[in-house]
Amino acid sequence: MLATVINALAIVLGSVIGVLLKKGLSKRFETAIYAAAGLTSLVIGIQMALKTSHVLAFALALILGGLLGTAIKIEDAVLGLGERLKNRFARNEDSGNFALGFLTASVLYCSGAMAIIGSFKAGTEGDYSLLLTKSILDGTLSILFASAMGIGVAFSAVSVLAYQGALTLLSIWVKSYVSELMLAELTGVGGALVIMIGFSLLDIKKMKTGDFVPALLFTVLFVLAMPYVTFL
Repeated sequence: MLATVINALAIVLGSVIGVLLKKGLSKRFETAIYAAAGLTSLVIGIQMALKTSHVLAFALALILGGLLGTAIKIEDAVLGLGERLKNRFARNEDSGNFALGFLTASVLYCSGAMAIIGSFKAGTEGDYSLLLTKSILDGTLSILFASAMGIGVAFSAVSVLAYQGALTLLSIWVKSYVSELMLAELTGVGGALVIMIGFSLLDIKKMKTGDFVPALLFTVLFVLAMPYVTFL
């Protein structure tokens, strides 16, 4: 858990630096930072999405995940959580930006293969090197995203603590089910979610990214089914 705690602290530190930088910027410069954050999201998302090698499973996971998430209103729940966190910890923060920062950073930091593999290595081998590397990357990205979206980015540290902490604790039992194929497909679908975030930040198309998070669950189910359902 030590490496996950360091990862979370790096996100908080980077976010604080980003918020301090944001305070001295005019609206004109904030627009430029949003563009940079959006383009960064697109580049990261595309790199991740290209990991997939099963396009049909990829598409079905996004469709079914999007339908399920829309039905149970995951995005609305995240916005509600963002509002409650804002009221509790950051009353002066814009609630829309707060929730967007929280959601954007949570998806970005939890959807990649580094989070999964790093947690497994920490839990089963005591090897923290990958998560420590991820901490540096996440902390650096937090400066950029927090300077655009505010302190909500820092609260993604809670998501990272919960997600990577659970994977680390459960690594001995679940590691045998996580193949290289599953990691690739999860990274691919996670990349699609990050691309959606990039589109929203760039005002290309506003998407309810949170509603597509269940696609990750469908991806796990499809990969487990692939030995028996060959057309996937």
